[in-house]
Amino acid sequence: MIDGDDARPAATPPDTGTPHPSPASPDGRASSGRADEPAADADGSVAAARTHRFGYVLVLLGCAVFAWLLDQTTKLWVLDTMTEGQVTPVLPPLLQWRFFRNSGAAFSLGEGYTWVFTLIMIAVALFILLVLVRKVRSWWWAIGLGLLLGGTLGNLTDRLFRDPGFGFGEVIDFIALPNFAIFNLADSAIVSGVTTLCVLTLIGIGISGQRETTARRRTTGTKRTGAEEAGPEVGGTGDEPEPRR
Repeated sequence: MIDGDDARPAATPPDTGTPHPSPASPDGRASSGRADEPAADADGSVAAARTHRFGYVLVLLGCAVFAWLLDQTTKLWVLDTMTEGQVTPVLPPLLQWRFFRNSGAAFSLGEGYTWVFTLIMIAVALFILLVLVRKVRSWWWAIGLGLLLGGTLGNLTDRLFRDPGFGFGEVIDFIALPNFAIFNLADSAIVSGVTTLCVLTLIGIGISGQRETTARRRTTGTKRTGAEEAGPEVGGTGDEPEPRR
């Protein structure tokens, strides 16, 4: 039989506030489960950023390849099915195909300066591929730059590899609208890309994907936080009242 005193639970020793040691790790040092959490979060953030960056580049290059392939395919179709100067009604009187060889810029502008436009297109393509691709952090910027790159490469292909010679080739144009210049799908891609980039710039969305107002607010907030943490100057402002004697 158990006495009443023996049935009582053992008293819990008072908590003296002394921290209990963490279980030792295999190398003999104390380890904490939370110690590795910041490092794991940082690794996850870096991996996510790399994934998004790859996605932006993939979209940009995908749009460029699509625009280039569509442009070159339609030009080959025109060369195989039409003769120079031929007119084929499509949606009269709004749309017709008209085979035309263009030695100028987009929409048949600047004829006689073929080599100048060739150099400009090379510079634009290299600038996008070597500079802007690394900076893009916006899906819409990726689409706009991709269309611009694809259209530029489409017409550049004609300049480099079509008659009358390397760097002086004539661009194949065939889309004709009433009271408008004859153009091709590369021209359309260039205009669409430039329009997209202009709209994004006008509404304040930069290539980083952030609005300019948001970036400015963050910069201002950082400056204010730094000033508040610094506190008042040690020497004071010199306007404090003198103590009474």
